[in-house]
Amino acid sequence: MSKRKRKPSKGKTMNPNFFIFCEGDTEELYVKFLKSQYRVPIEVDSKIAGNRITKTYITNYKKGKYIHKKDKTFLLYDLDAPKILEKLQAISDTILLVSNPCIELWYLLHYKDQKAEINCKNCISDLTNRNKSYNKTILDKKLKQNLLDKQDKAINRAKKLTKYSNPSSSVYILIEALKEAQENK
Repeated sequence: MSKRKRKPSKGKTMNPNFFIFCEGDTEELYVKFLKSQYRVPIEVDSKIAGNRITKTYITNYKKGKYIHKKDKTFLLYDLDAPKILEKLQAISDTILLVSNPCIELWYLLHYKDQKAEINCKNCISDLTNRNKSYNKTILDKKLKQNLLDKQDKAINRAKKLTKYSNPSSSVYILIEALKEAQENK
């Protein structure tokens, strides 16, 4: 089954396409949730490259697709793996959406201000205490509602954290870009 190519519209403003490369199911679920909320062109590629992501992989992925100068490429990764930050920073023309230690920190910031260092296990445990049905492979109704309702709080909390340190998350950059694209439709 071949992928359809996006064609430029004639005489209309083209929305940027968001290419999002991520490492796993949890990140992919979140991106698909955002795609359903913002209704902007998003292509997500997860797990295939995983931590083996490279500039060449991204270039090959985009071959045969219509590329526009306004397109944006994001890397959505956890910083719990050794040397992953250096690897991601070495990939040019991308925007890093990283959470330290894991994506669950971004979810947790919707519930509370997390300023102390935390590991993935404790992050997931704290999130589960706030949402008893939390599961890495499912975004349940309660979590989805909190991710929407408390989004501005999470963005403000994330912006106060030190970039790349534990705890920190730059996932808010994607939210801001999606809001901007939605406004410019």
